[in-house]
Amino acid sequence: MNDPHPRTSSAPALRRLLDLLASGAATEDFAEVLAAARRQGAPAAVLSEIDDATWQALRVHRTLRQHRRREAELTALFDTAGDLAGSRDLDTVLQAIVRRARLLLGTDTAYLTLPDRAAGDTYMRVTDGSVSVLFQTLRLSLGDGLGGLVAQTARPYATPDYRTDERFHHTGTIDAGVLDEGLVAIIGVPLLLGGQVIGVLFAADRSPRAFSPDEVALLCSLAAHAAIALDTAKSLADTRAALAELNSANELIRAHSAAVQRAEQGHDRLTDLVLRGAEVPDVAAAVAALLDGEITVLDTEGEPLAGRSAPADGLAAAVAASRAEGRSVRHGDAWVCAVLAGQEPLGTLVLRGRPGLDDADRRLFERAGVVTALVLLLRRSVAETENRVRGELLADLLTSPDRDPAGLTARGRRLGVDLGRPHLVLVAEPAGAPGTAAVDRGRLAGAAGRYLFGSRGISAEHGEAVVLLVPDDGTDGPAGSGGPTGPDGALRAAERAAERLARLAGFPVTVGAGRPAAGPPALAASYAEGLRCVRALRVLGRAGDGASARALGFLGVLLGDGHDVDGFVGATLGPLLEYDARRGTELVRTLRAYFDCGGSLTRAKDELHVHVNTVVQRLDRVEILLGRDWNHPERSLELQLALRLQLLSGA
Repeated sequence: MNDPHPRTSSAPALRRLLDLLASGAATEDFAEVLAAARRQGAPAAVLSEIDDATWQALRVHRTLRQHRRREAELTALFDTAGDLAGSRDLDTVLQAIVRRARLLLGTDTAYLTLPDRAAGDTYMRVTDGSVSVLFQTLRLSLGDGLGGLVAQTARPYATPDYRTDERFHHTGTIDAGVLDEGLVAIIGVPLLLGGQVIGVLFAADRSPRAFSPDEVALLCSLAAHAAIALDTAKSLADTRAALAELNSANELIRAHSAAVQRAEQGHDRLTDLVLRGAEVPDVAAAVAALLDGEITVLDTEGEPLAGRSAPADGLAAAVAASRAEGRSVRHGDAWVCAVLAGQEPLGTLVLRGRPGLDDADRRLFERAGVVTALVLLLRRSVAETENRVRGELLADLLTSPDRDPAGLTARGRRLGVDLGRPHLVLVAEPAGAPGTAAVDRGRLAGAAGRYLFGSRGISAEHGEAVVLLVPDDGTDGPAGSGGPTGPDGALRAAERAAERLARLAGFPVTVGAGRPAAGPPALAASYAEGLRCVRALRVLGRAGDGASARALGFLGVLLGDGHDVDGFVGATLGPLLEYDARRGTELVRTLRAYFDCGGSLTRAKDELHVHVNTVVQRLDRVEILLGRDWNHPERSLELQLALRLQLLSGA
């Protein structure tokens, strides 16, 4: 039932207060209800009742506002927790926390600083609402400013006006940054993790303001979330680092496992090669395939036994270093490993195409050196045995070539030596001091075996010398000889043998070569010619040289069994004979007359019935064709002998 006296009832005012509470009106709207009742002349009792109701409504209004604010804060904290749970991007989470701090506290700016352990200060990590570049790049030392004090004491601090607050240590840099941003009221709370300050979260206004305890508590809650985010990020980073290390370890284990497997395969492969009696090139090819590089095997003289030649620059030093260290060594872009039997050098392995060599592959390369040494030792043992048997054949050949030539040829064929094919006989003698011949000859015999190693040549001690029988086919001579074929083949073979044997034996060696021969009797005659050539070299003071009878000029004619007169005449007088035949001149006749007349131009011109100037002109031409030394004693003797032999032969 309606009140008949509305001005004397409080019911309308109470309904108005309820409406205001329901709509969330401002505080001043509640006071307007009591004022309206007074204007309407309500009784004192009604006014008192309305006043009490207004006070109660304001309490309810304040409680509801606090609940709404708390709800908003809790929502923000829940959202922040959701960000932490759903995001792995630290920058995104920190930016969201700073933005929520600014919105919940209703400040102009918010920012977060983190310590820089290396620099010993703190720096701006995230800002929101900032417009000053100077402020955004500000750095604070420990204890300086409000943030420095928060970091030092691990307690929150707030100021309604930072510029006039003397509780903080002001510095020109910090004050300049705060002034440039226009900040006045600032609140800062620590980011705590295990009691340690790991950063500071700030909110600031550009006008004076007092921050309530609730606002401080709210900012502390957001700071706690920021600390959790930083700790989570650190844990994730540590986890990622641990995973990366684990992956690296796994890769290392896989690589090591692969290397071990490759080493096992290499060991099995090399062992199989040795058991099957493989040769050095087979070992080199297998190692090259295992190491994916190029392998060269060199003998003790640096000559290739397998693969192509290796650069000589610095190689000897690298081999010496490998011998001293007992390991392979780096040599430019290549690897070098000395092949040793104990301390005796047998050769060298050179690996190219693999500048980077890990430990497993390096050990495999060094194991290849051991296998190569074993193969070389086996080959040398077999070669020494074969050479002993072949040496007996050679000794019988040189001692009794006419006793059973067919039997000697058959024996040779069974031993892999075809005596029916052309061979060169090289006679080598030590050129050492008297009294050391026997010792030196033994060393020379060993050097001859190593010199012929890998070829079809044979050697043996015979008399006072060591005799080498070398195939004269240009393919099966000693390694690197290139074969002794051609008109000067015997000379080249003797010179090379003298040089190599001297290096292998360690003392000078004199080598004489007979003419190429086939069949036991002819080979025995070639040996006799080579022996006379060695003796001639010794008499001439050329010990340590290599030569053939043909290369000794007229001495070769005297020493050689074949007495190649035409060859000697052609080699000595050839340029003059050709000139006379081509031009119709008489240079040979003029030279003979000059020598017959004892070198007298006057008597020679009478003998030739020409003017003396003609004789001079002809001898000048002789000098051009034969060289300026044609009239020296040794050369003139050869020329006179050649002229005499030409005259006697009727050429």
